[in-house]
Amino acid sequence: MAATKLTLSIEKDTLPHIKNYAKRKHTSISKLVQNLFNEIVEQEKSQPDPLLEKLKTLTIPKEIEALTGILKGKYPDDMDYKDMKYEYLKEKYGL
Repeated sequence: MAATKLTLSIEKDTLPHIKNYAKRKHTSISKLVQNLFNEIVEQEKSQPDPLLEKLKTLTIPKEIEALTGILKGKYPDDMDYKDMKYEYLKEKYGL
């Protein structure tokens, strides 16, 4: 994957320690940061999204469920929102 530049700001006292650590590990600071970000991304992927989990267990009230499909057949399947808006405005303003 292609890399892109990123500017980081860190405390002045920390930089020599980071450079020394990278030198001991025979790597660059960029590689260290990339590895850290990769770990964060992997952790995020492995943890389920709490909102999504809540939505999966959410029960829909009967009153709302009764509205399912109420508009089915009212508009052709190939008509999109912009077409519906156009038709509405055309009727409203008598165009």
